[in-house]
Amino acid sequence: MKLTLRQLEVFIAVAEHGGTTAAAGAIALSQSATSAALLELERALDVRLFDRIGTRLVLNALGRAMLPQARAVLGGAQALEREFTGGTLAAPIRVGASTTIGNYLLPTLIKSYLDAEPGMRAEVRVANTADIVGAVARLEVDLGFIEGPCHDPEVEASPWREDELVVVAAPGLPMLAGRSTARIGVAELRAATWLLREPGSGTREAVEQALLPHLKHLHEGMRFGDTEAIKLACANGLGLSCLSVATVEDWLASGRLVRLQTTLPRLLRPLFMVHHRRRQPSASLQRFVAHCAGT
Repeated sequence: MKLTLRQLEVFIAVAEHGGTTAAAGAIALSQSATSAALLELERALDVRLFDRIGTRLVLNALGRAMLPQARAVLGGAQALEREFTGGTLAAPIRVGASTTIGNYLLPTLIKSYLDAEPGMRAEVRVANTADIVGAVARLEVDLGFIEGPCHDPEVEASPWREDELVVVAAPGLPMLAGRSTARIGVAELRAATWLLREPGSGTREAVEQALLPHLKHLHEGMRFGDTEAIKLACANGLGLSCLSVATVEDWLASGRLVRLQTTLPRLLRPLFMVHHRRRQPSASLQRFVAHCAGT
């Protein structure tokens, strides 16, 4: 075999960092060793994988075609190493989750799995949907849970469960005065100020997909990178928000927020499990997926 895992690791690092110096720092090699490994790879394949533009190395068409396959091969080798090093099958499962799932749904799910699989460990990364999809595509996590659509061709999404979205506000919001039973109509919702997540958030995309067909546009008052910040702003009367019912159950119960009764239909969104198309899951990961699918 002409290729080595080290060469693939160097290739991926250079592709991600745009040069051998930055790549060398990322994979703990000298710059000269990184350059030599990349040159050996191109010679072994008898192709050029990068265009040299000034001091930067930019993937050409062949390099772009090779990158996902290189990630899959290297990721598979790393998974084998994690799974079997030291004769143990208790390698940690690396899970990524978008913010709502990671903060409100995943902890209980992982706890029930670890109770059923003593000795197993899990590493969890929480970020927005776009970041989690990217982490799965780069094989930085073994499995992802996301709230919005997946647009990466290297990542396959499977429906996991449904999540209900609810419109919430502060109890003292003027538009609610004297309306104990009357539903709030589309015109009032369209004129309201909305508190929204940042672009790239699965919640933001789901809210827009749920509301825009009815309201045509959302008057964005403030933008937040965190659901708890939206809840606090909403409770202080800064606007309405549309959030997963899982994120606001406690505040609805305590009365800090109220669920608006509107003329909109029930708002549901799918949640997804995502994995790399070319990645063969380990036995422990397959058990975890089966556990998640059954809950």
